[in-house]
Amino acid sequence: MLKNLVIVESPAKAKTIEKFLGKDYKVMSSYGHIRDLRKKDISIKVDSDFQPVYEIPADKKNLVTELKKAAKEAETVWLASDEDREGEAIAWHLYEVLGLKPENTKRIVFHEITKNAILEAIENPRDIDLHLVDAQQARRVLDRLVGFELSPVLWKKIKPALSAGRVQSVAVRLIVDRENEINSFKSEPYYRVTALFTIPGGAQLRAELSKRLPDEESAREFLEACKKAVFTVSDISVKPLKKSPAPPFTTSTLQQEAGRKLGFTVSQTMMVAQKLYEAGHITYMRTDSLNLSKLAVATISKLITEELGDKYLKVRRYHTNSKGAQEAHEAIRPTYIDKETVEGTSQEKRLYRLIRLRTMASQMADAELEKTTIDISPSGRQEHFTSSGEVIKFDGFLKVYLEGNDDDDSQSPEGDDMLPQVNPGEQLTAENISATERFTLAPPRYTESSLVKKMEELGIGRPSTYAPTISTIQHREYIVKGEKAGEKRPFKVLTLKADGKLSSATKTESVGAEKGKLIPTDTGIIVNEFLTANFPDILDYDFTADMEQKFDRIAEGESDWNKEIARFYGLFHPEVEKANEMRTEHKVGERQLGTDPATGEPVSVKIGRFGPVVQIGSADSKEKPRFASLRKDQSVFDITLEEALKLFDLPRTVGEIEGKTVVAAIGRFGPYIRHDGKFVSIPKDLSPTSITLEEAAELIRAKREADSNKVVKTFAEEPEIQILNGRYGVYIAHNKTNYKIPKSVTDPAALTLDEVKAIMADQEKAPKRTVRRKK
Repeated sequence: MLKNLVIVESPAKAKTIEKFLGKDYKVMSSYGHIRDLRKKDISIKVDSDFQPVYEIPADKKNLVTELKKAAKEAETVWLASDEDREGEAIAWHLYEVLGLKPENTKRIVFHEITKNAILEAIENPRDIDLHLVDAQQARRVLDRLVGFELSPVLWKKIKPALSAGRVQSVAVRLIVDRENEINSFKSEPYYRVTALFTIPGGAQLRAELSKRLPDEESAREFLEACKKAVFTVSDISVKPLKKSPAPPFTTSTLQQEAGRKLGFTVSQTMMVAQKLYEAGHITYMRTDSLNLSKLAVATISKLITEELGDKYLKVRRYHTNSKGAQEAHEAIRPTYIDKETVEGTSQEKRLYRLIRLRTMASQMADAELEKTTIDISPSGRQEHFTSSGEVIKFDGFLKVYLEGNDDDDSQSPEGDDMLPQVNPGEQLTAENISATERFTLAPPRYTESSLVKKMEELGIGRPSTYAPTISTIQHREYIVKGEKAGEKRPFKVLTLKADGKLSSATKTESVGAEKGKLIPTDTGIIVNEFLTANFPDILDYDFTADMEQKFDRIAEGESDWNKEIARFYGLFHPEVEKANEMRTEHKVGERQLGTDPATGEPVSVKIGRFGPVVQIGSADSKEKPRFASLRKDQSVFDITLEEALKLFDLPRTVGEIEGKTVVAAIGRFGPYIRHDGKFVSIPKDLSPTSITLEEAAELIRAKREADSNKVVKTFAEEPEIQILNGRYGVYIAHNKTNYKIPKSVTDPAALTLDEVKAIMADQEKAPKRTVRRKK
């Protein structure tokens, strides 16, 4: 008989735990949830206290059979899923489905996968926390109610296949609201005045005027006054400054910093952090706690003292300010701080290093700086120039780590410039003074990192929800992470030279270029406008944050989940019925552009099944309406009648290559050319309405070359099996299914057909991994 069965939610976690437990323990994985709400219907008994209806998915049935068999044979079953609401729910579902008994079932939790943590958890088991389960169940039920009732309204009013979600729709609103701010922003010009002074003895000093000048007239007037002015050092101030380290990482700050410093997406950060956690390298990665255990602080202190010396150590206690902090009980830190690196991918090593250095810095001394400010006053004027610089007297925590900034790519300590020696009352010579026209800036678009920060500030979502929310709104094409090309803008520069000559020049600069920012699509904007107009509560930031606090109260056992859902549904369901009954002449977001001169039919633009489209004709027309997709650089909000009609010039025959017709057109994924049954994307710098036969031939040649490099190996006996070179490396493809090639295979091109089939068979045997989605 099996003595101990330990069930965790991932095979990687199982593998790590197995190393710490003896032969009396068998560790198995549930591969996430073993049951969930049915996918086909709402699966919530609205009339029976909102009870959920669960099912075991088909791909989990064999696994459940194996787990049941092992649980029956075991003397004790240990449920060891993660220490958060989702983990608690997994443990509860396992208890229910496997028919476990209280007398031989124990729930254990730990926030790091180390031998000490596992053995301590086994020494201190507890019961399943049903309040945490209720909180998870309440979130799941509420999100299912919103999704299943709201999405059909969008299908009816805008287009089929749209979806809405309680948190995702609010995240889209944040991005659309910011876009509206940017569009309504009126940039105002002003003049920034800088000067280069020479100090007696020849050293030079750069300084900036302490105020902005509103226009060219003021700038000219000031520079004219400077022609005869005497420049005197009017004040020198030296102030000591201290900079303190940032606290250790929470989920949200890790996502932000990994985005800024490593260029990781939010979901990429969580995926890499999960691997580090499951391999036993870091503590649990879903947390909003800033706390470090006494043992962790002691080991970090020892490392700092040994490596850097006593003066670099300052033990700090951080307190969590976020409402409802409830996930794990520690910040994210290395399990063994003295381990400088870990085995794993380059991404895992880089993220581990970031976590380690941030953790060390959090227990280090302040950086001590000296800030010097020099004021230079022109005679006869109220304004003065200022030059400042910082000198690091003691680097403290800066020796290992400096926190990034969303608005600044610089990662060096601010202003560590050495200023030349000057004395009060000393007269300086102005080599040149420049007044440069600048413009006020619109609010920046969100990055994934800054969106997480904003969601956390507003109390929208929790550590487990940021990554899936941001992934979902991009996957559903409400938001794109895109690039925006800059525009050329002229600006004036007035320059006063030392000889008293004042010159004026007009220069140009590129402005507005953005990379990796979140931009709402036409579909996202239209869906948001409809939802905010018809479901203001659901899209309200405070309302959404208040729901999170209600989940927290349920988790604490202070509130009944059924009653909270009933209260929400009582407000929500009537609004759904009202929106369903609302009559509109056109689809939401549809715009009438005018009349087609060739047919006299109306021309409109709207969101079609596969994105924005122009339509000629209507349901009342004698002829069937015609449709054309908008290009990616066009929008339903500003496309003109002339631009819309040009889209109907497509598809367009460009000519013939090798006796086969070349056709240019626009499809769901953008402009393309079709030749000999194959499709080639048309790049941004070419247009499908004007692409030449020579340009098309070059695109076809480049595509053929890329395709030939893609195929690593084929098999004459079974041509449908191929070894291909893809975006993420070499893989096996068979009947639209892809298979990973194990890392142990050093030369994929040398694989035989039998070896390839063996790899495919092994991967087909493994249970399909169920992705845990937390909404």
